Amino acid sequence: MNTFEAFAALHVPGKPLVLVNAWDVCSALALAAAGHPAIGTTSLGITAAAGLPDGAGLGRELTTELATRLQGRLQVPLTIDLESGYSDEPSVVSRLVSELAVLGVAGVNLEDADRTAAAHGAIVAAVRAVNDRVFLNARVDEFWSGHHNLAEALERGKAYRDAGAHGLFVPGLTDPGGVEAVAQLGLPLNILWQPGLDLRDTAAARVSTGSALYRAALAAALASGDAARSNSPPRPAVTYSTVQALLRSDKPTVESVSNPKFHEDD
Repeated sequence: MNTFEAFAALHVPGKPLVLVNAWDVCSALALAAAGHPAIGTTSLGITAAAGLPDGAGLGRELTTELATRLQGRLQVPLTIDLESGYSDEPSVVSRLVSELAVLGVAGVNLEDADRTAAAHGAIVAAVRAVNDRVFLNARVDEFWSGHHNLAEALERGKAYRDAGAHGLFVPGLTDPGGVEAVAQLGLPLNILWQPGLDLRDTAAARVSTGSALYRAALAAALASGDAARSNSPPRPAVTYSTVQALLRSDKPTVESVSNPKFHEDD
């Protein structure tokens, strides 16, 4: 089974893939070694780590560099968050996806952002025309933008389905009825993870953590800094040697991040 097929097979409605989102090489390797069957990237994490804002079209080089650095090192499928594709020109976005496909990327996520459904559908169609082995997740931002118009989300979902999308991502959609309605369009539905989400009670086929892990890492760093300043017991941390082992190994294993030393201080 090739990477595309392996990744696509993880999308099972009602038994969703929990897709964790990394922001650099080490976070991707650690999450894969911990047993996650696929890794996504987070545009917020990638750009924020470089001192840049998310959603401003500034992450293309950073994103392709991360995919390049992970080539041959990640033992599970990788899907890349491309924001809105860093261009409104379908051929430009399509070429970018082709470059990532050469690097072994199994999937991409493309936001419709402020585009019309027709404009984003044209991009989806252009990408699919020359990249049939990359899982194209078309993101519908109707709920994420705060409009919460289910009818509009469904119309956009139909347009992207008809243009050739492999899956639909509707971040901000939480109502079970709405989730069921979008899932009825016939494509694997991706929703955004949130604390308390019951994965046993959703028609979604994929649940992404988005930027949550990156933001949690920042919170952990702040907590550890406060602990050091106040001379109080810090939160358990990943060891220096574990990080080194992850980066030096050709095939990091689950054991490398699950042994007792993983949360000791070096």
